[in-house]
Amino acid sequence: MTSPVSPPPPAGGGGKGPSSAVRIALIGAIVVGVGVGAFVIGRKSSGGGGSGPAFSSGEPKGPPSAGATVEGMPEVSSEPTKMEVPGATALPAIWVDVHSPVKVRDALARNAWLKSQWDKPLGQGFASGWAAFLGSTGTDLKASFKGAVLDVVVGQLLDTPFRTVWFSGDARVGTPALIVPKANKTSQSAWDALDSVAKRGEMVADSCPTGGEKVPDGGFHLSRWLVAEQTVWAARSADRLVLSRHPVVVLQALCTALPELDADSGVDVEVGFDPNAYGREAQLLTHVLGLGEDTRLQLRVDGDRLVAKGIAGKVGGMSVAVGKPLSDDLLKLVPEDTPVLFAFRLTLPESLEPAQLKAFWKGESRAQMRMRQVALAWTPRGSASMEPELALLWGDEEDAEGLSALFSGGARTLVRTTLCKHVVLATSQQEVERLQKACEGRAPNMLNAAGPVVAGLRAPSTVLLGVNMGRLLSGLAMDGYTSEARVDRSSPMPKALPPEIEAARRDLEALPYLGFRGNAQGYVMASEGFGT
Repeated sequence: MTSPVSPPPPAGGGGKGPSSAVRIALIGAIVVGVGVGAFVIGRKSSGGGGSGPAFSSGEPKGPPSAGATVEGMPEVSSEPTKMEVPGATALPAIWVDVHSPVKVRDALARNAWLKSQWDKPLGQGFASGWAAFLGSTGTDLKASFKGAVLDVVVGQLLDTPFRTVWFSGDARVGTPALIVPKANKTSQSAWDALDSVAKRGEMVADSCPTGGEKVPDGGFHLSRWLVAEQTVWAARSADRLVLSRHPVVVLQALCTALPELDADSGVDVEVGFDPNAYGREAQLLTHVLGLGEDTRLQLRVDGDRLVAKGIAGKVGGMSVAVGKPLSDDLLKLVPEDTPVLFAFRLTLPESLEPAQLKAFWKGESRAQMRMRQVALAWTPRGSASMEPELALLWGDEEDAEGLSALFSGGARTLVRTTLCKHVVLATSQQEVERLQKACEGRAPNMLNAAGPVVAGLRAPSTVLLGVNMGRLLSGLAMDGYTSEARVDRSSPMPKALPPEIEAARRDLEALPYLGFRGNAQGYVMASEGFGT
């Protein structure tokens, strides 16, 4: 992978021209997107369509990002290629909605941390292969617009609320789709301007993957945009503009019905998900927790940064627990550097024996009910080849025997123990030892976290998600680096990391803690946030 240099300034401008702020905002958007995707997906996609590793430790190998020109670019084929439509549809698994693009872009452009990262390995690595694409100017491409492609995309095409969607399915849909559901005149004009100069090929899809959705006369037309040897597929329909690295993803985004892009007051960014995309276990869990299909994480702009606003949605499913603070025993058990903490309360029968639970799942139970405090401590991994690190922390020792029966069998054997008055089921002995050190005070636990984090964890909640962005992203970056490093007998893993990798890890660890709380109040989940 090449080690990029910064994109050029707009024609007629200096290096600190308007594009600088837009580029910084782009890095911020990537950081937010990576963080959101990471704690849901938890591993690097093994499919194609990605943009390569986060950053490179090698010397620059590719061309400088001096911008692409139209000379030497292939001519546009006069005949479009017929697209082979997949036989099965893909569900939208997770999406990030940006409701206030101008407000978010301005905040990220003023953020001190992002400004400091632009010329560092971390910032350069995020831009990596896209530097030449985004740095190409309208003059280079003999286009109707001035400035860089980046200005057109971020400042015009995304001038109205938009969303990024990751679909479930095979490797081809491992890359996200960027969707503008209700494009205004500025967005449409930007799309037309880019399509007129960057289009190098076209596909036509005469149906949707499921075959049931209505397709416009003449089918969907997908344009292949090629600038500086980077390809983006783009298409438009009556109600949306779509961009992605893979044409199948574009078609899925055109054909899939999505929730309305509508925000509550004071919400600038939202993260939604569909439990149906993750199988029966996720559907059951959200049902038992009382989380409706419109459950979402909310963020707002606070000065020059994005902060957590909470978990919102409708309350449904079975009996929903009243919000209470997390116990000190639980906070003592969870290591302070845990990347993702998911805590909730479950109202279940007094006994967890199979017959009682079966009646409960069917809504036929008349047994006495009892509320349990439960948490998941999760360390997502940055490579599919790495074993997951996950621990279930059950806050009622009386349920130990019932839990053993519930989690017996299956492909994975869990390590069971009791720590800090909690039944612990972990994926490895190493994870148990990590929890034990925190419980015994031999390593920092959540009671040693920053004051605002401890206060947020101790506030009443029905469901709570805590994301240590610094630990999460630095860990994923290290996993990605080690998984891509060539390690064998002749080339073992170096004892010391390359300077730029170590610097990127330290910079990522400076990112804040985001805490999302939801409190069941009647038929809705009240949204509350906290963090550093």
